[in-house]
Amino acid sequence: VQLQAYGGGLVQPGGSLRLSCAASGRIFAINLMAWYRQAPGQQRELVATISSGGNTNYPDSVKGRFTISRDNAKNAVYLQINSLKPEDTAVYYCNANIRASWLELPAIYWGQGTQVTVSS
Repeated sequence: VQLQAYGGGLVQPGGSLRLSCAASGRIFAINLMAWYRQAPGQQRELVATISSGGNTNYPDSVKGRFTISRDNAKNAVYLQINSLKPEDTAVYYCNANIRASWLELPAIYWGQGTQVTVSS
């Protein structure tokens, strides 16, 4: 199982970005999917989660600006980021709880990260 994240880039303050992450390989079921970010010198922090049923959660620091969504048919998760701020600059990682087969227990998988830089 692999997760591939993409969609990052350089954007001006106030702009928007949409990050995407697709899972591939042997997949039986995908449970919780999430996005994390890690700024230079900082710990990795959770910014959004979405359950298999579509329930979402966000920390207060990003609520109202970040929107997570998923396409179960494509094994994909997305993160729409609006009103970007310089403090949103970080490497963004996708994360998923995936069951590779009905015989196996779920495991956590990480994408490789995509850089988001907010600067004028």
